[in-house]
Amino acid sequence: MRRFKNILVVVDRDGASEALLARAAEIARMNEAALTFVEALDSAPGELAKIFAALPGARAKALEESVLLAHCDRLEEIAEPLRASGLPVRAEVLLGVDFIETIRYVMRNGIDLVLKDAYQSPDRLSLRSGDLHLLRKCPCPVWILNGLKEPTTRRIMAAVDPDPDDPIRDALNHTVLEMATSLARRDGAKLDVVNAWRLPEESTLRYSRARLPEEEVDALVAERERQSAWRLNALARDFCDFSDLMRIIHAPGAAADVLIEHAANERVDLLVMGTLARTGLAGLFIGNTAETVLSRVDCSVLTVKPRGFVSPVTLEDS
Repeated sequence: MRRFKNILVVVDRDGASEALLARAAEIARMNEAALTFVEALDSAPGELAKIFAALPGARAKALEESVLLAHCDRLEEIAEPLRASGLPVRAEVLLGVDFIETIRYVMRNGIDLVLKDAYQSPDRLSLRSGDLHLLRKCPCPVWILNGLKEPTTRRIMAAVDPDPDDPIRDALNHTVLEMATSLARRDGAKLDVVNAWRLPEESTLRYSRARLPEEEVDALVAERERQSAWRLNALARDFCDFSDLMRIIHAPGAAADVLIEHAANERVDLLVMGTLARTGLAGLFIGNTAETVLSRVDCSVLTVKPRGFVSPVTLEDS
């Protein structure tokens, strides 16, 4: 993996899976990075004491402190085996809305990677609301793991949308492939680099009042495919050192449909993708394609933001 020096591991009320701990330890050792384990309690400072105030005597504040210490003890128990193996590990309990306090911790402490378990229902993996908020708003890469498919991946999919004329998108695609190729080499995994293409409004041009002669629409489709393939091949050439493990897939269709179908058909373990919307960088939110894909895949996901991303989460409450 690329150079991570300050890794945050988010622990929820269900604890931390063995896969999450193994992946965190692996990346930390590979990068000589520091680890921090956090758990966010959905409670403002002093709020628990107010709730416990109904108890007789002046016990509410002491009981709140005991509850917080209990959560600290749990984090220490999770962190101790990694600390005993020689890794630098901190543990801290946060108070407030989980994704907001996690993002604030990232911003205050120079975190460059967040790792977290996905919620695993009896039927399938699913991303909770807080997970999606993290993916949308966290300024650093976020890796949400499916514990059944980690910590070693066998099939990775990198979703790319190359455009060398757009420096922000171009840099984001390179970051996606830097991460995906590095991890594929590390895990001995196969990597599918997937790019979907289509001619916008093709059906309108073929069948509506804006209808063009069929041969003209066919020519537009062919030119769109040619340009898209050229961009994809130009991106792939920058990663030719990984050609032994990388398969380039240029697929017609809507991007979300192509990516979801490929993930299912190829039994992808990990999806690596950028999250780029067309609304400017300040307060940038996740793009429609990424939103749709992330809500429907059941593999682990690793998402990255473009350079210049500014989180809509602020360090203080407004």
